[in-house]
Amino acid sequence: MTRRLIQLYSALLYNAHLKGFAEGQIYTGPLKSLCVPGLNCYSCPGAVAACPLGALQNAVAASADRPAFYVVGLLLLFSLLLGRVICGFLCPFGLLQELLHKIPTKKLQKSPLTRKLSRLKYAVLLIFVLAIPAWYAFRRLPLPGFCKFICPAGTLEGAVLLLLHPANGALRAMAGGLFWWKCAMMLLILTASVFVFRCFCRFVCPLGALYGLMAKLALLGVKLDEGRCIGCGTCLRRCPMDIRRVGDSECVHCGSCIEVCPVQAISFRAGRIVLRGPETPEKEAQS
Repeated sequence: MTRRLIQLYSALLYNAHLKGFAEGQIYTGPLKSLCVPGLNCYSCPGAVAACPLGALQNAVAASADRPAFYVVGLLLLFSLLLGRVICGFLCPFGLLQELLHKIPTKKLQKSPLTRKLSRLKYAVLLIFVLAIPAWYAFRRLPLPGFCKFICPAGTLEGAVLLLLHPANGALRAMAGGLFWWKCAMMLLILTASVFVFRCFCRFVCPLGALYGLMAKLALLGVKLDEGRCIGCGTCLRRCPMDIRRVGDSECVHCGSCIEVCPVQAISFRAGRIVLRGPETPEKEAQS
């Protein structure tokens, strides 16, 4: 319940510009020079800040003229402090997928195949977020590849919400083949989310891939006490993500493993501070 509330509050905070929904216009104030940590489209009428993934692509696209120190530094800060806790707690599109997965249907369970498919998002990161913008940067043609060709969050929050507003009839007239391609991608991912837990996060999302690269160094998250662990595998079976061990690059730190561990070897921590779970062995030894 606590995690769900944080997810809801984050989605509301990211999109607090309610006037934009009423007017069908994008907020362009000073906060848009900052980035929220989760995936939330810059073009959403309610968005009060930029999307880190879009900002990274724009920075790479402009790299022929200026280095991307600000965006890279901000993403590094997010990664070191929070890592994929952002995916589990602070991403509106992750919340949407989880809610869709609650629709009662037969679910596709994780398997060796889904674990292999989870590596696809690293290819998406390399090709669409880094390589394509960099290739076009030296042609002086900025092209944010992921936003332009794939991003379902951008299609839903930006394009669809803007085009549905009565004041944007001129924009609807401009919608072409690329828009309908992205709508098809969005519908495919949203439909798949009903049957596959967080399918976009697991297989496609390059922001999750980026945060996952720093998983071992992140300050906040689920931690495993190797000394207590008996290797029973209960945590891995309970987890709906394609993790190979608690807290690895696929873990979104939802904390479901904490409840089922028979020896209380898992806790949610910020460094040495236990936020949820058993006391550390060091404190027990001193008591």
